[in-house]
Amino acid sequence: MSTDPRDTLAGSAMTARQVLVVAITIALNALDGFDVLSISFASPGIAAEWGIDRAALGIVLSMELIGMAVGSALLGGVADRVGRRPAILGCLAVMATGMVMATTVSGLAGLSTWRIVTGLGIGGMLAAINAVSMEFSNTRRRHLSVSLMSIGYPLGAVFGGIVAARLLQGYDWRAVFYFGAAATTVLIPVVFLFVPESVHWLARRQPAGALERVNRSLARIGYAPIEELPDIPADMRRRSFGDVFAAQQVASTVIVTLAYFLHITTLYFIVKWVPKIVVDLGFAASAAAGVLVWTNVGGAIGGGVLGLLTQRYDVKTLTIGVLLVSTVAVTMFGRTPADLQRLSIICGLAGFCTNAGIVGLYAIIAQVFPTHIRASGTGFTIGVGRGGSVCAPIIAGFLFAAHYSLPTVAFLLGLGSLLAGIVLLFLRLETDRPAVERPDAPVTAAHVPAAGHAH
Repeated sequence: MSTDPRDTLAGSAMTARQVLVVAITIALNALDGFDVLSISFASPGIAAEWGIDRAALGIVLSMELIGMAVGSALLGGVADRVGRRPAILGCLAVMATGMVMATTVSGLAGLSTWRIVTGLGIGGMLAAINAVSMEFSNTRRRHLSVSLMSIGYPLGAVFGGIVAARLLQGYDWRAVFYFGAAATTVLIPVVFLFVPESVHWLARRQPAGALERVNRSLARIGYAPIEELPDIPADMRRRSFGDVFAAQQVASTVIVTLAYFLHITTLYFIVKWVPKIVVDLGFAASAAAGVLVWTNVGGAIGGGVLGLLTQRYDVKTLTIGVLLVSTVAVTMFGRTPADLQRLSIICGLAGFCTNAGIVGLYAIIAQVFPTHIRASGTGFTIGVGRGGSVCAPIIAGFLFAAHYSLPTVAFLLGLGSLLAGIVLLFLRLETDRPAVERPDAPVTAAHVPAAGHAH
C-alpha cells in the first residue's frame, strides 16, 4: 500500500470505525447545540427571577458567543499544533466546568463570566471536530460527513429542548445547566476511548514518534500499518497559522469568513430570541421551548437534506439557494400571528433553511483549508464569524427596546442570509471530480477541490 496513509484513507471505502468517529463528532456537535441554546431555554426564567429587561437579556444571550469566537480562533490553532484529540478533550473539560458554575451565580456578571468560559470550550471543539469529520472520511463522503457532523447541532437542540421543556415544568432554570454539564462529562471518556488522533494531522505534522502513532491510529480504524512516513520537507511541516492569509489562500479565507459572519446573524436571531418572543406573545416558557424544538427539528432535516444533495449537486449553488430562502422564512416569522401551531411551522421552516445554510458553509470551509491549517482556518472563520452571532441578539435586543416592531426586527436580521449568499457568488469552486484530494495542495478562491462526489 502507499506510504502516504492519507491517500489510502481518501481512496478506500470507510470502515465501521471511521463511521463511528464521524458519529461521535455528531454527538459532540449535538452537545454544542444544547450548550449554546441552554441559555435560550433558561432565559425566560432568568428574566423573571432577576427582573431584567430585553436589552440586558440580549447582552447575556451573547456572552457564550463571545467565548466561542475567542475559543474558535485561539483553540483551533491549538488543534493544529498539538492534535485534534487532546484539543477536543480539553474543550470538553472547559465546557463542563462552565455549565456547572453557571448554576452557582446570583447576578448577570457572574452568569456572563461562566457563559464566556463555556463558549471558549464550545468554540475550540467546533474547530477541531470540523477537521476530524473530514479527515476520518474518504474523498467521496467528505461533504456528507461534514454535513452530518453539522446537523448534530440542531439534533442536540431538539433532544435537549425536549428535556429542557420537561425540566422547566418542575424545576427552575438551573436544571437546564445541570443537564448540560452531565451530558458533557459523559462524552469525555467516549472521545478518549474511541477517537484516535487524526492520521492526516500526524502524517502532515510528523511529531516525535509519528510513525508509531500513525500506525496506532490506522489500526484503531481498521487499516494495515505503513512502513514509513510520507516525505514532507521540514519547512512544510513547520508551516502554521500564517498560511491562512497566504497569497494563494487569503481570498478564500475572507470570502468564507464574511459569508459565515453574515448568515450567523440571521441564525442566532432565531435561536436566541424565539423563546423570549413566544413568551411575550402570551405562551408559557415550556411552550416557548417547544417552538424552539421545532425550529431545530427543521434545522436537523434541512442539514440532512442538504448533506445528501451535495453527493449529486454543487455545494455552493445549494448553499446560496437555501440562504436566499432563509431570508424569506425569517421575515415570515416576524409576521406570524400569536398562534402556537403556526409559530411552530414557520420556525421549523426557518430552522430548515438557516441550518442548511450553516451545513453548506461548513462543507465549503472544510475544503477551503488544507490539513496543516484546517483547524486554524476553520477556527478563524468561525471565530470572526461568531461576531455575527454576538451582534445578533444584542442588535435585536436594542431594536426591541427602541420599540421597533417584531416584523421590522425579523426583516432586518433576516437580511444577513441574503448578503451571505451574495458574498458566496465570489467564491469559485472547482466542479470537476478529482481522483484523490491532495490535502497539502494550496487552495485558492479560484480552485477549491470538490470532495463528496463519486469517483
